This record gives sequence, structure tokens and C-alpha cells, in this order.
Amino acid sequence: MDHVPGEGSPDPATPGVPPDAAPSGVLPDVPSGVLPDVAPQLRALRRRRGLTLEAAAQRAGLSPAHLSRLETGNRQPSLPMLLALARIYGTTVSELLGEAPPERDPVVRAGRSEPVEADGWIYRQAGGAGRALQCLRVHVPYATRADIVRVHPGEEWIHVLEGRVRLALGETVHVLDPGDSAHFDSLTPHRIGAATPGGAELLFVHTLMQSPVAELCLGDGTPHRR
Repeated sequence: MDHVPGEGSPDPATPGVPPDAAPSGVLPDVPSGVLPDVAPQLRALRRRRGLTLEAAAQRAGLSPAHLSRLETGNRQPSLPMLLALARIYGTTVSELLGEAPPERDPVVRAGRSEPVEADGWIYRQAGGAGRALQCLRVHVPYATRADIVRVHPGEEWIHVLEGRVRLALGETVHVLDPGDSAHFDSLTPHRIGAATPGGAELLFVHTLMQSPVAELCLGDGTPHRR
């Protein structure tokens, strides 16, 4: 069995602190038996991500020894710990708990997608919910100088269906015609707007699985059904 530095090592002794006390800034563990045994999943997911015990513990705000106890089943994690570890390992709490995901319908019917509006952008879901890729069909309003520049982690891909789209990436402005596409890192400051007064229609795919829909370059307004 391979050995990762720090695994299985005892908590360092701290004067006046019980050996099993939770690390500072972390909620106490829930009583044993409240959650199913997640120890095998915690260790497997960490190794799948290529993280050492020390690196994963630092990101989660735990000591390596405390994370080691969680992975060996000697401690039960609290829900805040599970949320933090799920984010670090790029998974969900359901997967950590060993729950099977519900079967998803791979087909998205046009008639079931209600249009939603946010700051002039009108969009319909074109992909399944809860996926790593979010797919939308979007009506983009005419671009103005007041359009917000966006910067956020992830990637974006757009494909113009109708009209013309003005895409600003950093200091460069691109005008896309029907049939044109763009694929870019969304950490690059970007702004999307129609270059034709009547607006434009495009397909929009991004990797921001947990971002609210209203923040997907759609402005700051609250989305509402039309």
C-alpha cells in the first residue's frame, strides 16, 4: 500500500486542547452514526484528484492528522466539512455519501423550456440541469457601452444562429456573423452584445456548473419568467 506523508499520524499535542478537539475555525464533528461511512470515498476521491493529505487538508482548513482520521473512519465529518471537501474534489456531497445520482433524461424538449429574462437577455435551457456543461439558447440584446464586462473561472463557447454578435475579449473586439463561433477562457475580461439593433440569437455553452443563471454574462438583474 502506498504511503502518503502525514496519513495516519496522530494530532500534534497542544497544551490545554483535548487530542480529539476539532481544528480551529471548523464546526465540531457530528456524532458517530449520523452520516454513513464516507471514509473510503474521501480517500479515493483525494487520490483521484492527485492531492496529498497535506494539500487537501490545507485547502479544507483542516490539519493533515484530522483529515487522516476522517479517511480512516476514526472521525465523522460534519456537513460543513463535507461541503468543503466536495468542492475541493470537484464532486457533490451525494457522491461523497455514496448516493446514486438520479437517472437523467438526455433529451431536452423545446416545448418544455420556458424563456427567462435577465437584464434584456432572454434564454432557454438547451441542456440538462446539474451538468458540468451548461447549455443555453440566448437572445442577446443590442450592445451598448453600459454592458458589463465579465471575468470568472471557466470556459465559454458561443455559436451565432441569427444576427451579428460583438464579442470583446480583453482589448480585442470581434464581430461574429451567423455560423461563426468563439471558444475562450472566461478569465479573459469579456463582453457580449448584439451588433444589430434587433438583437441576435446564439447558442451559449459554459462550464460554470454552480453559478446562478443570472450571472452567466446576463447582467446583474434578477431573472424572471416571461
